[in-house]
Amino acid sequence: MAERDEVRLALPADPQFVQLARVTASGMASRLGFTYAEVEDLRLALDELCFVLIGTAARPGRVDLSYALVGSALVVEGVGHFDDDGGHRTLAPFSEQILPALVDDFELYSNDEGRPCFRLRKHRGQG
Repeated sequence: MAERDEVRLALPADPQFVQLARVTASGMASRLGFTYAEVEDLRLALDELCFVLIGTAARPGRVDLSYALVGSALVVEGVGHFDDDGGHRTLAPFSEQILPALVDDFELYSNDEGRPCFRLRKHRGQG
């Protein structure tokens, strides 16, 4: 495995495609030797953060995801590219409670172009 292996994925902004995001995360995490429980935590966190960007229904545009193996961690970054404004996205109270238990760190922000983004990091054997 290289020092920083990376996979990029572009998905339509439709909740039915989030499964592809989870499968990719599972494959990358397995390369690092994550346990089953760690993979499930990662999948759930990714699901929550993708949902924040996309919402409950399909919308015009896409979500670009990058998955990077960095040392003993998997870092996933998501950027929403939407044709509609969609308003500012925030975490639901339930997500605010569970995400810190699922991953080592995460953030939800807008990039320099005003696009909604997230970043999460999950280390093997921690969090």
